[in-house]
Amino acid sequence: MKESNRLHKLGDLQLRILQLLWQRGEMPAAAVHAALQPERPLAPTTIATMLGKMEARGLVEHRESGRAFIYRAAVDAGEVTRGLGDYFVQRLFAGSVTGAVMHLVRTGEVSRRELDELEKLIKNEKRRAK
Repeated sequence: MKESNRLHKLGDLQLRILQLLWQRGEMPAAAVHAALQPERPLAPTTIATMLGKMEARGLVEHRESGRAFIYRAAVDAGEVTRGLGDYFVQRLFAGSVTGAVMHLVRTGEVSRRELDELEKLIKNEKRRAK
């Protein structure tokens, strides 16, 4: 599977599992289940199955500790963010970064502080592009 496909085709549960692993590092499947239980009352076998599918796709890795499988993310957060962001811009805005930013600024609730940060970012990127 192409790298971009692997990263932009994440379901909500897969993304949430990755977020947990990025925050906490390594976790046994049972701890992943326990952490998700308040927001997603799923069976432990559902989480174990999902972790197995994610491992087959190269999203997570495991090591064995006794009878437990200890999972960790095999992709970093920045890699996934870039993959999802690129897919979003390509699919919804035909590759136009300007279109995507304009949409987010005009339709979202953007604070003055966030606009200032965007302005600084644009200025810095312009300097780098010279």
